[in-house]
Amino acid sequence: MDKQTTAQRKTTLGKKRGRLLLIGLLVITLATFFHFREEKVEFLELGSPAKHYVIALVDFSFLDKQATVFLKQEARSSIGTIYSLANAEIGDALFHFEQFLVNDSSWRTALPGVTFSQLYEGMNEVKTFLLQTFFTDHKTMQQLRQLNKLKTHYYQYAGDKAHPLVPAFWHDVTDYLLRRGVDEKVAVYLVEYFSHKRWSLEINYAKQKKLQGDILAAIPKKFTKILAGTPLVIQGEEVTARHIEMVRAMNRTLNKSQHLWSITSILSSVFFALIVVTISMLYFSLNQRKTFDILKNTALYVVIILVTLVLARSAEVIGFHYSFPLVKYLKYPLFIPFVSILLAVLLNVEIAFFSAALLSIILALDSAGDYSRFLVINFLSGTLALYFSRNLRRRRQVFGVCAKVGLGILPVLYVYQLATGEFWSDFFVSDVLVVGLFMITTAILIVGLLPILEAAFQVMTDITLMEYMDPNNELLHRLSLEAPGTYQHCLVVGSLAERAAQSIGANGLFCRVATLYHDIGKLANPHYFTENQMGGFNIHQLLTPIESTQVIVAHVKEGEILAKKHGLPQSFIDVILEHHGTTLVYYFYCKQVELASGDVENVDEIQFRYPGPKPRSKESAIIMLCDTIEAASRSLEEVNEETITELVDRLIGEKLDEGQLNDCQLTFEELGIMKNTVIRTLAITRHLRIKYPEKRYT
Repeated sequence: MDKQTTAQRKTTLGKKRGRLLLIGLLVITLATFFHFREEKVEFLELGSPAKHYVIALVDFSFLDKQATVFLKQEARSSIGTIYSLANAEIGDALFHFEQFLVNDSSWRTALPGVTFSQLYEGMNEVKTFLLQTFFTDHKTMQQLRQLNKLKTHYYQYAGDKAHPLVPAFWHDVTDYLLRRGVDEKVAVYLVEYFSHKRWSLEINYAKQKKLQGDILAAIPKKFTKILAGTPLVIQGEEVTARHIEMVRAMNRTLNKSQHLWSITSILSSVFFALIVVTISMLYFSLNQRKTFDILKNTALYVVIILVTLVLARSAEVIGFHYSFPLVKYLKYPLFIPFVSILLAVLLNVEIAFFSAALLSIILALDSAGDYSRFLVINFLSGTLALYFSRNLRRRRQVFGVCAKVGLGILPVLYVYQLATGEFWSDFFVSDVLVVGLFMITTAILIVGLLPILEAAFQVMTDITLMEYMDPNNELLHRLSLEAPGTYQHCLVVGSLAERAAQSIGANGLFCRVATLYHDIGKLANPHYFTENQMGGFNIHQLLTPIESTQVIVAHVKEGEILAKKHGLPQSFIDVILEHHGTTLVYYFYCKQVELASGDVENVDEIQFRYPGPKPRSKESAIIMLCDTIEAASRSLEEVNEETITELVDRLIGEKLDEGQLNDCQLTFEELGIMKNTVIRTLAITRHLRIKYPEKRYT
């Protein structure tokens, strides 16, 4: 007993520590959320008239795209025409020189000791120089020199003045050839030959376009400094991209100027987070104590809130720092419907409503934009999400719920549209499209996260339960074919248990679905159970009472093994183990007592009891009672309300006397309500029909 008490104390202590850690994590996250917030700024819509004056609150610099564009246009206009020697003329000149070398040997006399190969290589060097030579005006030359773009040969040429291929030009050609290792005599001879040719220039559009691109890329971005107190936007002025960029830059400067690491700023954020968490704990302790007594429910709640806060802050940061025009859309519903539906499905509607209301206020007050519109739209969308998700049974229905929420807030959006003095505008259309996009995003997030959260925290939602009701499930399919009597029994007990659970506020759907699987252990030996024998030979006639009991009791353990093999939830496995509790297999116990000549002392009662444990939840206890009552009701010779009432009273009384309901938290009031529901349901389902006469007249 002492060991058991010590273990219970350790478990309780562990739960307290775990709950404190979760609360601490929530406080830290909330404090961080409040601390690293964006400064409130005026939202500006591109192309619309400004509603208010916007004044610079601090000194700041911003990327002046308009000034940068002007500088680039000015630089581009400074690039004049680029000329080059005509490629065709260069080719012709080289061809004629090559023919001259072949057909005229005078060069051998003029250049003793020089080979044809030396002249030919020198000719190619001349070709290279001429192809890399460009001509432009003085202004362009200066621009290229400033930007260090004179990597090829440039010569000044205005286009309407003297031809640029003057002796100085050919002198540069000579120097180039010498630097390239050409013999001096060969270099002089080649320059002398080519300088007497007639050359013409042509506009090199490709080079001109490339230079313009290089110069534009080299122009630095222009930053303009704005002093505090300077008007940024005048009321009524049409909002431009420059206005938006200035407001965005001012906001960045304001954020950087916050005293984020001062002790007073940190303490204020922590205290604010503590206030919010304290309010929540007070509400939950008064209204949701049973739900949050379970540690995994507390962990699930904290995780959902943390995910919501992280998503909200991330969206705001991305909007302000990377896509400022999208910030205005953050007032529309995205995170509140998300948290509302998740909490309603995974926990309950009351928790979801409180959390949606509280988060709407927190996010609205912390929002850098129009908090009043944010609060109205998000609180309404969260409430609608709860209303439409009450009967959520399929994952695909989430999209329908989100669509209804989106349609539900359109009237509110139109009211805000009318407040601007216009019946219709393009901005209203964009608002509707954004709401639709947000609702689709919300649905996708919920459908994606639900299975993860269900598996991680072992939560059985109505959506998951409905999936387990599919008759094509392997276990249910086998049960219907191999043990049809047991399958029919499960269906009837499930319906009875569902109504009984609903009458006392328990989870009726869980009772119905879990009951479908509570007897799957009978698949191991289906014909050992009377409901599957179909009036045939009873195999228990060949067994001793102890052997029969062992086979009957084994279906609990067999059910557990089969459930784990097929990955059934732990809550289903608990029902399989608990639906008989530690009750006595009374029929075979009596048989054994008869074999012992009525001497009870010679019969080991333990051998005839189920291993348990006893039911530990209301749902498990309801399934136990309905299972027992439904099976016993089939043996009634006379079926009416009196006989059913007597049967139900007797069976429930026996369970109470044996202590089978001691651990399930069912109150006597709930037991009475449930008993009346079971009696009415059985009276309806077991009612007698009139006996139809044989057909004697035609």
